[in-house]
Amino acid sequence: MPGTGIFARKFDEFDGYVQVGIANGRVISVSFPEQPETDAQSDERTLDWIEEYLAGKETAVTDVETGLTVPTDQRTVLETVRKIPYGEELSIKRLVARSPGLDPEDTSDLDLARKALADNPIPLFVPDHRVENAPSGAPPRIRSIFRDVEGLD
Repeated sequence: MPGTGIFARKFDEFDGYVQVGIANGRVISVSFPEQPETDAQSDERTLDWIEEYLAGKETAVTDVETGLTVPTDQRTVLETVRKIPYGEELSIKRLVARSPGLDPEDTSDLDLARKALADNPIPLFVPDHRVENAPSGAPPRIRSIFRDVEGLD
């Protein structure tokens, strides 16, 4: 896997592109542009992983190295999301209950979790689509595709 760069590939399922930013071999950003960056390359193992995922292969997001560039309190929530297995989902309250140091009865902790999910820089690899009725770092249409792939809708 290349160490650093912008990579993109067109996926018919999205009727558009998936673009990933990689630094030091870790995925640090995922976006879904209509057109990729002009210098984006398409030959990247992470994009192969996405292709297999969209084809229905049960893959573990933990197989992909990530680098979360978010505040520590949000990182706690997003790291917990990465542990939700393929095809399973949690409520936002259960997510907060499983996140170290957070209280599912504390409104500010629930708000923190919602913000972390909404600001998720690497949707799919931090599978926020597995959290029921919660915001996502992916556009709603893309989130719905991920949920359909995993049989969550």
